[in-house]
Amino acid sequence: MSRVVVLGGGPAGVGAALELVSRGHEAVLVERETRVGGNAGSFELAGVRVDYGSHRLHPASDPAILGRLRELLGDELLVRPRHGRIRLLGRWIHFPLRPLDLALRLHPRFAAGVGRDAAAKLLRRGPAPGADDTFASVLEHGLGRTICREFYFPYARKIWGLEPEAISPVQAWKRVSAGSLGKLARRLLPGGAGSGGRQAKGVFFYPRRGYGQISERLAQEAERRGARLLLGTDVTRVRLRPGGRHQVETRSTHGADALEADHVWSTIPIGVFARLTEPSAPPDVLEAASGLSLRAMLLVYLVLDCDRFSEFDAHYFPEAGLPFTRVSEPKNYAALSEPRGRTVLCAEIPCDRGDPLFRADAASLSRLVCEGLARAALPVTARVLEVEVKRLPAAYPIYHRGYEARFDRLDGWVERLEGVLSFGRQGLYAHDNTHHALFMAWAAAECLAPDGRFDRAAWGRFREVFARHVVED
Repeated sequence: MSRVVVLGGGPAGVGAALELVSRGHEAVLVERETRVGGNAGSFELAGVRVDYGSHRLHPASDPAILGRLRELLGDELLVRPRHGRIRLLGRWIHFPLRPLDLALRLHPRFAAGVGRDAAAKLLRRGPAPGADDTFASVLEHGLGRTICREFYFPYARKIWGLEPEAISPVQAWKRVSAGSLGKLARRLLPGGAGSGGRQAKGVFFYPRRGYGQISERLAQEAERRGARLLLGTDVTRVRLRPGGRHQVETRSTHGADALEADHVWSTIPIGVFARLTEPSAPPDVLEAASGLSLRAMLLVYLVLDCDRFSEFDAHYFPEAGLPFTRVSEPKNYAALSEPRGRTVLCAEIPCDRGDPLFRADAASLSRLVCEGLARAALPVTARVLEVEVKRLPAAYPIYHRGYEARFDRLDGWVERLEGVLSFGRQGLYAHDNTHHALFMAWAAAECLAPDGRFDRAAWGRFREVFARHVVED
């Protein structure tokens, strides 16, 4: 049996803690917040359970992991139809895409452009993307100019704050699952939704008490099986010792502590972890860490004096003139009718931590959202009862061109540390889904033998699988 100290209480962290104690190891989880879930958590606002943004559990989840979640959540894990829409050239298109809806609602200019792009691709096959390619060139090669220029590129500028030509092609491979017109067309056919067929494109799983219920239930079960969860606790230093028996120093309102560990598994941002270690990481590693950027996110919640704002779970806004990328209505995710006379909208506004916008007050952000919705022909006519703002300083990675060399240097250093792992969305600088993070946690526990030896070769094979993860929208 080994003692593992897990840093971070998001899905990867709580998933790892549960897997470890389920296999007979000792697990201590350290989380700076007073709750688990990280950016995939939930909280209550005006009697409504809301999430930190818009989240879904996808049918593409590993069957074993999905089975475990079904066991833990039971009837609380709902199967819900996807019912969103995208605003494209001033028109609303259902998302996921539907053939009839596209035929009736797609802007004629957009439809004609896609047709020309498809014909041109058949008649004149260009060279395949190469080493000098970017997010822009990879997507244009696969999807054509119209879809890219009218949808993906404006959306990319808003999400990552970069021109598409400045973004690594890795972002296209990981973030855009339908990377060619052929794949996009197949998604519109019955049963053609990729790994899960018709069901995968039409439904998602969602806990009755908000998305954070996944992490909360994992944490409860881990504690029941003997894991120790230290919430509201900061990691101040990770002392690495040759041959193992590392020490994790912490601080909380109860004072300072030092946790002995055979293994340290970090799911916090990999650059943050590099700055916590003693001996210190080499200068080139710290330089690489400082060169990896994380995009911030403002979440603006409007509590409205009405039962429901719209029938849709989420609206997507690629247009440059609108500040938000997505606006969701949490009550619609879980088909809630209560509380009566009250609903909540959550507007997602990507930005940088240094932007004045990131520090704007709630009243200013409420006006910004309401004015934007009015311009999108979705006016907020109900009275705004309350405004809540959540500021996420590390929402997801920004894949600048050339980031790969910096990440590889940092990741290679961590991989050489005996008894240390870095994984999860933040730990591997990956824009992954929750089911990917849970798979990483399961894989890490699978590699740890009962006698405490860690199978690095098996972990390397799992890392190859992680590299092929593609984000589900």
